[in-house]
Amino acid sequence: MTELFNLKSQTQLRKNLRNQSHDIGAEKRFWWKLRNKNLGYRFRRQFGVRNYIVDFYCPKLKLVIEIDGGTHKKVLDINKDKIRQDYLEGLGLVIKRYNNQAVYENLGLVLDDILKICKKLDNK
Repeated sequence: MTELFNLKSQTQLRKNLRNQSHDIGAEKRFWWKLRNKNLGYRFRRQFGVRNYIVDFYCPKLKLVIEIDGGTHKKVLDINKDKIRQDYLEGLGLVIKRYNNQAVYENLGLVLDDILKICKKLDNK
C-alpha cells in the first residue's frame, strides 16, 4: 500500500513548519483553540498528506483546515493552492480555508464555523 500520511522524508520539514511558520501568530493562536479536542474533535498540526503538508487535519472527519497568510494572495500562489486543493479533495478530504485576518479579528466566528462543519461531517 502506498504511504499517504506523514511521509518519513517530511518529518523534519513538518517539525520546522510547526516551530517557524511564516504567519506563526495566527496559526499558533488558532492551534491553542483546536488542540486537546477543545472543539470535541482531534486535530493534528502540520500534517503530511502525500507531498503536501496541511496546516491542520482532523483524521476522523477527513477535514483539512488551512490558515492563509499574505503569500497566498499572489497569482502564482493562488494557482498552486488550487492545484493542491484539487489534489487533496481528490483523496476525499474536505478543505476549509481561512485567512490570517479572520483568525485575528473574528476567531470566535471561525471556530463556530469549523464546529458546524465538524458536526455536519460527523453526521454523514
